[in-house]
Amino acid sequence: MAGFLLRRLVNHGVLVVLAASLAYLLAATALDPRAAFEGRTPRPPEAVVDARLSALNLNDRTPLADRYRTWAGGVLHGDFGRTQDGERINAELWRRLGVSLRLLVPGAVLGGVLGVLLGAYAAVMRGRSADRLITFGSYLLLAAPVFVLAVLLQTVASVVNDALGVRVFVWVGESTPGTPGGGPAEFVDRTRHLLLPTATIALAQLPVYARYQRAVMLDVLHADHVRTARAKGLRRRRALLRHGLPTALIPASTHFAFASGLLVLSGVFTEKIYGRHGMGEWLVDAIARGDVNAVAAIDCVAACAVLAAGLASDVLNGLLDPRARSGAAP
Repeated sequence: MAGFLLRRLVNHGVLVVLAASLAYLLAATALDPRAAFEGRTPRPPEAVVDARLSALNLNDRTPLADRYRTWAGGVLHGDFGRTQDGERINAELWRRLGVSLRLLVPGAVLGGVLGVLLGAYAAVMRGRSADRLITFGSYLLLAAPVFVLAVLLQTVASVVNDALGVRVFVWVGESTPGTPGGGPAEFVDRTRHLLLPTATIALAQLPVYARYQRAVMLDVLHADHVRTARAKGLRRRRALLRHGLPTALIPASTHFAFASGLLVLSGVFTEKIYGRHGMGEWLVDAIARGDVNAVAAIDCVAACAVLAAGLASDVLNGLLDPRARSGAAP
């Protein structure tokens, strides 16, 4: 197992370097930091603009290779540089990363677990009303973009709040201004603000896992090892839970790595819609401003997050399938 993890870690490390480098090169090529000075009145002299951009490693008149070497050297020392406003990126990056993790992790876990369970149940109930209902609901959620789900949830929450006469659901920002910090009141307030964004992320993930798990589980229902377990006297439910579901989870664990990209994209829309000042909101604003260093830093962290999800998927796959640990898996 240790050798398997080491091989996967090295592979993912190489991919992180490639992804981060490509993200910086793309941002440095496509974005125009100089445009931020065009609308100022009076417009700064060209020499002043060049000096300012050069100090921030954003000058488009400096060769791209030189800018990349400067940026990469800083990243190797744990420094992502400064924003167009001259603020250090590191402090803002870690603060916003915490906001994003508090949103994405619960939503991903909830959506993934419920999706796998519903998909497996739909396969077991194939052709019955429960299967048809889960299938219809999954297709309905798949057809709805994340921003549509967010608006629908906000509308339903508003109706519930009006009907109850109490603001059960609050969804703008992370907390209500003036709430006492460090106690139960703060925890309850943050939980209320987290309910709808988490539900949005979960609902975006749930149908993907449900449809995939249903298809995989259908292949396992009549597999030889399940039929052998039934022939030895195990009831159908116990045979499926003990021998069928673990086997069906092996390809689902691999699918987890691919779904992480959709999760990151869902987070961008969700943060912007719900006014949560996380990585997704910062990315949209940084692209609009042409802030190359901020965009490159966010893309670098996103690449690390996606590949970390891939590593977690490999670990789970290795635990479920001994063939993966020995390199014999197909």
